Amino acid sequence: MPKGFGNKLVVAISSRALFNLDASHAIYEQQGLKSYAAYQVENEDKPLDPGDAFPLVQKLLGINALLAGEPRVEVILLSRNTADTGLRVFNSIQHYQLPIVRAAFCGGHSPYPYASAFGCHLFLSTEADDVRHALENGLAAATLLPSSSQQRDTPEIRFAFDGDAVLFSDEAERIYKSSGLDAFAASEQAAAREPLSGGPFKPFLQALQGLQAEFSGENCPIRTALVTARSAPAHERVIRTLRAWNIRIDESLFLGGLDKGEFLKAYGADVFFDDQQGHCLSASRHVPTGHVPHGVANE
Repeated sequence: MPKGFGNKLVVAISSRALFNLDASHAIYEQQGLKSYAAYQVENEDKPLDPGDAFPLVQKLLGINALLAGEPRVEVILLSRNTADTGLRVFNSIQHYQLPIVRAAFCGGHSPYPYASAFGCHLFLSTEADDVRHALENGLAAATLLPSSSQQRDTPEIRFAFDGDAVLFSDEAERIYKSSGLDAFAASEQAAAREPLSGGPFKPFLQALQGLQAEFSGENCPIRTALVTARSAPAHERVIRTLRAWNIRIDESLFLGGLDKGEFLKAYGADVFFDDQQGHCLSASRHVPTGHVPHGVANE
């Protein structure tokens, strides 16, 4: 973590995830960079509409108002814009009174290296290649899918995570892919007391738990859930792994292959992270969803 951030939870967000830039992006694709830049400068005093990640960012930053002392959450803007064309983004941040003060404008290049330089725990973007590169460099990252789901109008933030290849490594999922469900179940039962290796989102979950510890149980504004296709007997290794990591998950759903969407809706997830594109597309009909292009399912 860079000097100055201390024990903050640090999240990087792309400009297209934070704001709806569909109209300007269409101009870029159809008319080129020069027309795009002119359009952004011409409209730089017109606030952008919120994007898919806006409610989550708003809630994350709202946590700072609940704690005395130094802010415990930092959100950093990462953008492929130049600072010149990105002025509209910063003007929009000011319009919505979001306390975001740090940014990297990369002039058409991928901003993902700066997520590591800033020491971010999580990088959210709409650019799949940027997300994949961030994951390859050991950072929790997800591609946000478009979602028409209704956002919960409460200050509480509810995170939901898939298990294998997200919180955990894909070592068990590889057995399932290569040898089938019965072999997977037998292998997990035999290794029930051997903790799984950590996946890309383990450090983010640990940072979340550190933030949760700042609050008393009944007043905590953060809730976490494991939502996995696993079922008994493959549940035991998951439980013992989290215990070995000294990580507490508020809710755990072992669905045995059932579609996750309705359960995520019942839980009220503000965001759900999964490595499998099919699960993400299904979930995005119910809750905001981030695809984690990591592990055997994405090879």
